Amino acid sequence: MSELFDAVDALIASRSPLPPPAERRRLRQAHALTLDEVASALDVRRATIGAWESGRSEPRPPQRDAYARLLTQLARLYPVDTAAPAAPQPDSPAPEAVPSAGASVKAAPQSAGAKATRTPAPAPVPSPVAVPEPDDAPRPVPAAQPRQSSRRAGAPQAAARSHDAGPEHGHGPLLVLDADAERQVTGYGVGGLILDVPAKSLPALVEWTLAEAQLGAEKLHGSGRDADPLLVLTSSACERYGLPAQLPESARLAGRLPEDHKVLGQLERAAWQLTKRGFGPWARIYRPAQGGRRSCVQLCIPSWRALDDRAWGHAAQLGPAELARVLGVYAQRVVTPVGTTAVTGLHLMTALNPPTRASEPDADGRRHREHRPGSLGTQPVDPAPCEATDGHPVLAHLPRFHVRGPDEKLFEEAYDWARDLTDAECMQGHLVGLDVNLAFGAAANGAVVGLSSPPEHVTDPVFDPAVPGSWLVDLSHVDLSRVKVGKQWRALDGSLLPSPFTPSGQRPTGPAWYATPTVAYAVELGYDVAPVEGWVRRESGRFLDGWYKRLRDAYVATMADLGVPERLSLAEFLQAMDGYKSRDPELGIVVDAVKMTVKGGIGKLQEKARGGGWKPGQAWPALARPTWRPDIRATVISRARVNMHRKMLALAAATGRYPVAVLSDCAVYAADGPSPLDVLPYGADGKTVPGSFRLGVSPGMVKHEGTQSVLWGADVLERLGADGHVANLARYIKTGEVTAQDTGE
Repeated sequence: MSELFDAVDALIASRSPLPPPAERRRLRQAHALTLDEVASALDVRRATIGAWESGRSEPRPPQRDAYARLLTQLARLYPVDTAAPAAPQPDSPAPEAVPSAGASVKAAPQSAGAKATRTPAPAPVPSPVAVPEPDDAPRPVPAAQPRQSSRRAGAPQAAARSHDAGPEHGHGPLLVLDADAERQVTGYGVGGLILDVPAKSLPALVEWTLAEAQLGAEKLHGSGRDADPLLVLTSSACERYGLPAQLPESARLAGRLPEDHKVLGQLERAAWQLTKRGFGPWARIYRPAQGGRRSCVQLCIPSWRALDDRAWGHAAQLGPAELARVLGVYAQRVVTPVGTTAVTGLHLMTALNPPTRASEPDADGRRHREHRPGSLGTQPVDPAPCEATDGHPVLAHLPRFHVRGPDEKLFEEAYDWARDLTDAECMQGHLVGLDVNLAFGAAANGAVVGLSSPPEHVTDPVFDPAVPGSWLVDLSHVDLSRVKVGKQWRALDGSLLPSPFTPSGQRPTGPAWYATPTVAYAVELGYDVAPVEGWVRRESGRFLDGWYKRLRDAYVATMADLGVPERLSLAEFLQAMDGYKSRDPELGIVVDAVKMTVKGGIGKLQEKARGGGWKPGQAWPALARPTWRPDIRATVISRARVNMHRKMLALAAATGRYPVAVLSDCAVYAADGPSPLDVLPYGADGKTVPGSFRLGVSPGMVKHEGTQSVLWGADVLERLGADGHVANLARYIKTGEVTAQDTGE
């Protein structure tokens, strides 16, 4: 009978009444909920909520009933004001708008069937609570009327917006500014938007941006803050506003304009300020907070090397419209850039998991900022001595030039391991590289890390895999020739596998410091552990989950745009990956930038001292950040290395195939054929060894990194090998190129 009742309940839930799409959006915004928060609560993707609010799709059970319940409760809190005019539907025609005197929209030829105006989104309902960040400053209210926009025929189109854009942010997160021969400045935005920029000086440009340009992006968390407008200045725009097209050599070494530059004087006279990093490739111009509202603009200057080619490829050489598309897609899917991809990756962590929130009203009805549970808080936390980088103040007591060994220093790094080919492998024809997609992102997902409390020192502790921390323990007794794979003991050739406990893959020789995931893996392999001491963090949480999901969605969505969606068959996936970046080189740049945001963001958690004047034992600026957390970086890298080893172990146990080389997230195997399918044992049902490598586009799955011949590998090993050193073939497997620098010539 209970099964019949369940079936009836499911049938009723499938028809749960829902308000119109525009009302769904109004209710969410009235309660200051972001798309990410609703998506997380309903266990769906962010884009799914956006589709429900735009009317492109309707929710299905079991989410439909929960979504209806949410909207019903919000409707009770925020009833419709019948006296107010109805908000326009997202697909309704835009009203005629007259551009204000301060800005105009440039007309452009239209392709057949293209709309000449962008549909304005309904104005967002103000959040019931607005608690300023410490550096918040006032932002002038933009013109009330949304301006018309035009699309240039043939201009590349950015992806559909992934954030809500009311009148304040109606023109998207950024503009790329370019000046013509007549010194007229044009702004290129997302979706082919083109604006005339009337400002004649840099201070006037900042004023216009905040008062008229309607730039910015909605906050990613209800307790966060909106993204500041980003202006990208081409070389011609730099010259138009009195800036050098290229930084002089002296300024390039300093990373900023000299303090006596005339433009800095203009900003100072207009009461604008710069952050401590000065006016460099990424400059932030602001005024102090007044009334709890920000007044801040971010500048990016590609000709000053703001867009590192290791992350952004050839983006700096793109035309303004194309560059606007690249940066716009990244801003919409990840976050508006605020610096290098590493800096932006770190910024994204805080944007998704703010350190503070609004308190409940006090006796006077006022709200205050308070610590937000699950965040890293607002104050930096000193690391444990074993977690500190060399020169950190907590190590000031050590003798000068002291070199810490593994029993004094936590050394959780990515793999760099290689071995010689066996005789059997030399008889095979090919070396095939497998690369794990977004390996560090996948490792961050679900990682339990310490939060805002300092580490606690313990002696002779009982190891607890649920407690994040660092442990001094001897793992030299773990023998890879006999380990548990799953629940079964298996005999393997341990000499052909790297150790999971060291980046070099060499077996440890005694006690050493390890992060929790590494020690937990020793237990998983079937061995007892007995830590001597530890630094543990009792307050913990999955701080990086939202960060991973945001970057994961950006990566997967962009790969789908490049013709590599999820859930392809093996043959379809390999075919789709063949030359995928050439289908849309601009989106190929976005994919690389997303990947570098993951790697750089994790690396930035342990930013080292830079610049002259620093001495060991002294603090450096990065230590003042709550996000300077080498322990979190160690946890993620430990999980990534363990994940890699677990896959290699499962493959070896099932097939007797062992890696020849491993470099970070790339493993090289000898095979009889050139395809990954010649390495991975897929069955007729399309399934492979559980727990091993799987081909696919999702993070944690693998793609083909490259194939070279065994003869090529033998030649590289001979050319680069010296004094017992074995060259890492994974470093060269993609292109097969070995430079003169590699050979030492």
